[in-house]
Amino acid sequence: MSTIHLHQTTTSTPEQFLAALIDFGPGRHYDWADRTRVVMKATDSNIWGGRSGHTYTLVRRPDGTTDVDAVVVREGKNLKGRALGLVLGTVGKRVLKTAFENTVKAVEARNGAGSERVGASSAARASS
Repeated sequence: MSTIHLHQTTTSTPEQFLAALIDFGPGRHYDWADRTRVVMKATDSNIWGGRSGHTYTLVRRPDGTTDVDAVVVREGKNLKGRALGLVLGTVGKRVLKTAFENTVKAVEARNGAGSERVGASSAARASS
């Protein structure tokens, strides 16, 4: 089983980030009853089972930015899944980190973040 922790600070509000996370078709099985924590469980996968999924936690900061913590869990339910889980836990973290950073940037762009706030967000990310 692989567990990867990711963190970014974004100029988006928790509400804006949540809106982007849950902007999808009706076939998903996500739980966002707690508006600051979104749990995405793997429910129909050929290789992932058990505790597999993503959990996003959103924390509003006093300066108007939002801390976004993501935890990705991959638990293989067969040989292929266990092998991919090992790869994910080693070299895959870099790929997931880049994808996560791109997601944060896309949410900021979707919400029309101003250039001075984006600069502040970039500086916050660089110091994380």
